[in-house]
Amino acid sequence: MPQDSAPQTGESGWGAAQPGRRPEAAYEQTGAMAAQPYDEPPRRGDQPPPRSRARQDARTVSNQETLVSDAPRRSRRRGDGEPPEPPGPPTKKGGKGGWRRFVPSWKIVVAGFVVLAAGLFGMIMVAYANTPVPTANQAKSDALAQQSTIYFRDGKNVIANLGTKREIVPISKMSQTVRDAAVAIENNTFYEDSGISISGMFRAVWMTATGQQRQGASTITQQMARNYYDGLSQEVSIKRKVMEIFVAVKLDETLTKDQILENYLNTIPFGSAYGVEAAAKAYFGPNASAAKLTAEQGAYLAARIQRPSWAPDDPALKSRWSTVIQYMAQQWPDRYGNLPKTAKFPKIYKGDNANELGGLKGYMVVQVLEELKQRGLTPDAVRSGGYHIVSTFDRKLMQAAKTAVTSTTSSMSKEYHAGLAAVNPKNGRILAFYGGSNYVKDSFNEPFDAKKQAASAFKPYVLAAWLQAGYSLKSYVPGNETVPKEIPGIQKEGIRNSHNVGRSIDVIKATAQSVNTAFVSMAYKLPGQLGDVKNLVESAGFNQQRMEADVDEHSFQFAIGSALVTPVEQAAGYSIFANGGKYTKYHVVQEVKQGTQVVYGEQRASKQVIDPGVAADSTVAMQEVLRSGTAAGKGLGNRPAAGKTGTNNDEKEAWFVGYTPQISAAVGFYREECRTKTGKVVQPINASCPSTPLGKPSTKYSAAKPYSRAYEVSLGFEGAGPPTATWQKFMLLAHEGLPIEQFPKKAEVGLPENIVPSPTPTPKPSADNPFDTGDDPLNDQGNQDCLVGPCDDNATPTEEPTADDGGGDPGFPQTPNGDVAGGNNGIGNGNGHGNGGGRLPEPRSTGWTSLARPEDQ
Repeated sequence: MPQDSAPQTGESGWGAAQPGRRPEAAYEQTGAMAAQPYDEPPRRGDQPPPRSRARQDARTVSNQETLVSDAPRRSRRRGDGEPPEPPGPPTKKGGKGGWRRFVPSWKIVVAGFVVLAAGLFGMIMVAYANTPVPTANQAKSDALAQQSTIYFRDGKNVIANLGTKREIVPISKMSQTVRDAAVAIENNTFYEDSGISISGMFRAVWMTATGQQRQGASTITQQMARNYYDGLSQEVSIKRKVMEIFVAVKLDETLTKDQILENYLNTIPFGSAYGVEAAAKAYFGPNASAAKLTAEQGAYLAARIQRPSWAPDDPALKSRWSTVIQYMAQQWPDRYGNLPKTAKFPKIYKGDNANELGGLKGYMVVQVLEELKQRGLTPDAVRSGGYHIVSTFDRKLMQAAKTAVTSTTSSMSKEYHAGLAAVNPKNGRILAFYGGSNYVKDSFNEPFDAKKQAASAFKPYVLAAWLQAGYSLKSYVPGNETVPKEIPGIQKEGIRNSHNVGRSIDVIKATAQSVNTAFVSMAYKLPGQLGDVKNLVESAGFNQQRMEADVDEHSFQFAIGSALVTPVEQAAGYSIFANGGKYTKYHVVQEVKQGTQVVYGEQRASKQVIDPGVAADSTVAMQEVLRSGTAAGKGLGNRPAAGKTGTNNDEKEAWFVGYTPQISAAVGFYREECRTKTGKVVQPINASCPSTPLGKPSTKYSAAKPYSRAYEVSLGFEGAGPPTATWQKFMLLAHEGLPIEQFPKKAEVGLPENIVPSPTPTPKPSADNPFDTGDDPLNDQGNQDCLVGPCDDNATPTEEPTADDGGGDPGFPQTPNGDVAGGNNGIGNGNGHGNGGGRLPEPRSTGWTSLARPEDQ
């Protein structure tokens, strides 16, 4: 109802009861109907107009509501004799009509902005008041951390220091040039602003919006706060930015400009180092320091602040350096006015990384970093985190491994590659390994990276599965041919051996003389057949995918070593025999500390793979290998030892894996010949096939189009040769000073399960048996450990001995390269793929390429 209208009343007055409403009536606001108050006093001389019937019949319900009928409404007033007029809209003196009535008064708008601004300002002040001033105790750990150090297992002898050591220096020991350079390029109002730059923020928004350049709009104080104090992350968010501004303002109020600049230059990253002192040494040499930096050098470091990841001589970095020089001259013309004309880009120190990765330690460092990376600690974090890392490597044994391998290979060409790994069977710690002589020149780590067929060194796992199934060492197994003769995945000729061992042989002799027919038949006899063997080796740490793929591809040849393995896997796998059937995952890190707190402990996941009695009886069989078998006379004297030889087809890969109760070690050899596209043989450079002639720069050849490639060829010896000799040398050195420990006694687990009848008794060997004298038994009996079918039963003593697990069969078709076309063990699958022929060694990380063998092509 309009404010200038008096209340309406009905005929009965304010207090009268409202008459009843018609059902069809509706409510309507009365404010639109009042043209004049009812109680207006009559004018002098006028007669009140007569009431019309419509007026009399009107029913007023209140001053807010009136009843409306379906008939048209008549005017409340009309002139004499004139027809009634429709009522007009309500009007207000001075009011707005149309859309203007929705526009608020300017007074309301101003009042709203004042209230909003006051509320926002109040919230900001509350937030600012509740923002604590950071203290030195809140400094980020990585802001002041020293370099990380990796130690040998004793925790005292250092393997390597990682990263550049951070040195905190006072501002008095920072040259004026580097201070001025940082201020000129990062925050030219540093000495005048209050910790933040409003103009800088608006400028950054404008330049970013127009695509000219991305700028953070952070002052030196803000950057220092973000890099130095916990609670201020590097994430991009409004919340973090507001918090950073508050902290920067408070720091500007509590610290002097020199204190802020000192913290800033001591903590920011410069790429290769954190802090200006370490950066000076990293880029300008070990004799450089922050106090001695020239104007050009100071500008160089200041230029790196924007993007620390720039290469030392990146063109973009040089452009940024020129900008720093210009800004310095503009801001301090009295000091640097002529600098743009005279400045020359500084000479950068190219430090030799040999201190960190040279020699043997590079291989150790990389393995430690790789294991920590898998646990969530990146190499970059290690280099800048100030960690104290204790590895599992024994300083003495690392040298023993190098001595054992190099003394054996010194007379060989660089085509020969050897890997050695030694594990403590009780806890899975890798004590030592040999992967190369210098990581900087050849980064391929043989015992960790080289995946080769295990050959007969894989047979002990079949033996363990046999005993675990409840069968005993006293069982008689096939000697001359498998039972059944036709086995899935084996060609019609079947599995053969290097010499005639008779129709029936016991399990111990089958192990000592590495009888192929026996182990394939044993695997076939197992309740789960190959599944039992595969499950066992996977529990002993072998790669599951590789094992499954080999079973699918080679079927029962898996039982005699067609799967690809590494020396580290073999050394750790054999620890189930040395440690009562228990396997502990091999690892290279004992402990990682930061300050006094242990942040990463040792991972020693263990599980029982086979029964202790099974481990004891397996050891009995493998001891016989060193007493009377394929490695006779190559044991450790009066110290108990056990192991197994292995040689791949055509002697391309040769092994010996053996152990004592204290150490399990594996040695593997292979040979790669470097050939050009025309077939020319060239010598490797630093153990790798040269990608360019003589390793010199070339526009014709590159890593993608190399000058030569690697082809695996015959070693010319078997597992009982250099691999066993290398193992023996290492183990004798490694056990110096250690007490002699005995293996558990024979447990005689299981019951005999004769796949074939026991043989008729034969005369005992005479005293001049070569096994008793320590001579190589293969000279008279051929290769007892032969994996392939080239074994010649009628070989004369003057012939070259065949491989203990393999060798070329003169009766087989030859490839153009002279390789056996039929494959390993005299086994094939009808397509020229023999034992191990279908699986190709994986490429080397150094660019070496292990290609298909001729029989695979």
